[in-house]
Amino acid sequence: MPRLASSAIVERAGRYLLVRRGNPPAADLFAFPGGRAEPGETPAETAIQELFEETGLAGRNPRLFETVELLPEAGVTSSHFLLSVFQVETDDATLACAQSDALEAGWYLPEEILELPIPDSVRACVLRLAPELSDRGAA
Repeated sequence: MPRLASSAIVERAGRYLLVRRGNPPAADLFAFPGGRAEPGETPAETAIQELFEETGLAGRNPRLFETVELLPEAGVTSSHFLLSVFQVETDDATLACAQSDALEAGWYLPEEILELPIPDSVRACVLRLAPELSDRGAA
C-alpha cells in the first residue's frame, strides 16, 4: 500500500520554486518542496507543512493540481507513494531559504526546470504548467 506524500507548487513571476533534495528518495534531484505525510495530516496540510519546513515560506490556499502514484524502486517497497501536488500561494515578499533536508532552493523558469535533474513527476507537472514546452518534454 502506498504511503502518502504531498508537494507544493509555488509560482512567482513565471518562475517556480524548486529544492534540491538531500535525502532519498530523489536525493540530489530538483523537485517541488514536499515530503511524507505525518499521521493525521490531510494532503493539503502536508503540502503546507513541507513547504514551510524546506523553504521557510508560509503557504496558503492549497489547490489540488495533480495526484501521482510513485511506484517503488526495484526491491524498495518503502519508496511507493501516492503524491498529492498542490498549487500554493505565498507572500511574494518572503524569501525562500533551503532548510530541513533541502540542500538548496531556487526559482526557475519552466524551460530551465526541464534541463535540471528532476523526477518524472515534476517533469509531468511542468509540462502541464507550460504546455508550450511539450515538444521538449521527452527526457
